[in-house]
Amino acid sequence: MRIFANPAGAGSLWFDNLATADGTPVAYDPQARAFLPTPPFCVNRERIGCNWAAPKSGAFCRSCAMTALAPDPSSPNAIHNWAQTEAAKRWVLDNLGRWNWFRPEDSGAPPVFHLLAEGPTPVLMGHAKGVVTISVAEVDPVLLTVRREALHEPYRTMIGHMRHEIAHMLWWRLSLREDFIKAFRAMFGDERIDYPAALRYHYENGPPADWKRYYLTSYASAHPHEDWAETTAHLLHLTDIADSFVATGLTSPRIPDSGWDPYSEPDARRLIHIAATITVGVNHVNRCMGLSDIYPFVLSDHARGKLAFVHNWLRRGALGL
Repeated sequence: MRIFANPAGAGSLWFDNLATADGTPVAYDPQARAFLPTPPFCVNRERIGCNWAAPKSGAFCRSCAMTALAPDPSSPNAIHNWAQTEAAKRWVLDNLGRWNWFRPEDSGAPPVFHLLAEGPTPVLMGHAKGVVTISVAEVDPVLLTVRREALHEPYRTMIGHMRHEIAHMLWWRLSLREDFIKAFRAMFGDERIDYPAALRYHYENGPPADWKRYYLTSYASAHPHEDWAETTAHLLHLTDIADSFVATGLTSPRIPDSGWDPYSEPDARRLIHIAATITVGVNHVNRCMGLSDIYPFVLSDHARGKLAFVHNWLRRGALGL
């Protein structure tokens, strides 16, 4: 994620800012990829702290307009959890907008979001025919940690959930292209195999012994759909790590130049190599503070090939170039 110019004075703004350091209200315009001092604000600004601009006064911003179902405000922590979930959604949508996904020039269907509070039973997160369902309860750090450990996952965050579930939606969009389906099956396998049966087998028997050779995560081994979603999420992780690293002014001998834009990089393997090198360094910094690795994964040659495949299709963007 980039760091933005302050339109009302000196200094910089971060992606989630609602105001400048001197208190001037601002909003982010995702079309211009810039902050504006006097735009129509999203109608959700006061309720959940949405900092995006709206197309007109009293309207939702582009991101909030995609939410068809919001949590019942009477549920415990519903507004706080919803606000944090929407913030993660805005981050991921803006990342994908760098490749023209879900922007006005994208003529395809945008995702529809059901952001739900949990009752006695957990919300089943997933994607179906363009609808992405997310449990807003998972912004709670205690619940997130409990579920991460119960599922033996090295990484679990709301941004991660958004990237994974939107990845399923991106597959749904791309699957309308015959050339994509043929290439996908050659790389990931036949997605027509029984999905519920494959997941049952995965949860009852675990991943294959050599899964690390072929997959980024153990869950990716469950079914070609999950392999795609995990790989796509990881491509977004790695690209945004590299972009954020460059944006902060940090340097590395691996980075081509100070103006390098990871989202414009045409060579997938070069991008992945640079990003993976950055993660090794930042992981080391985190360890000095007793913190978890920000990217606790090892990229096999097979995984790198899948990441390059996803990069090729996502970088073509919604315009299908």
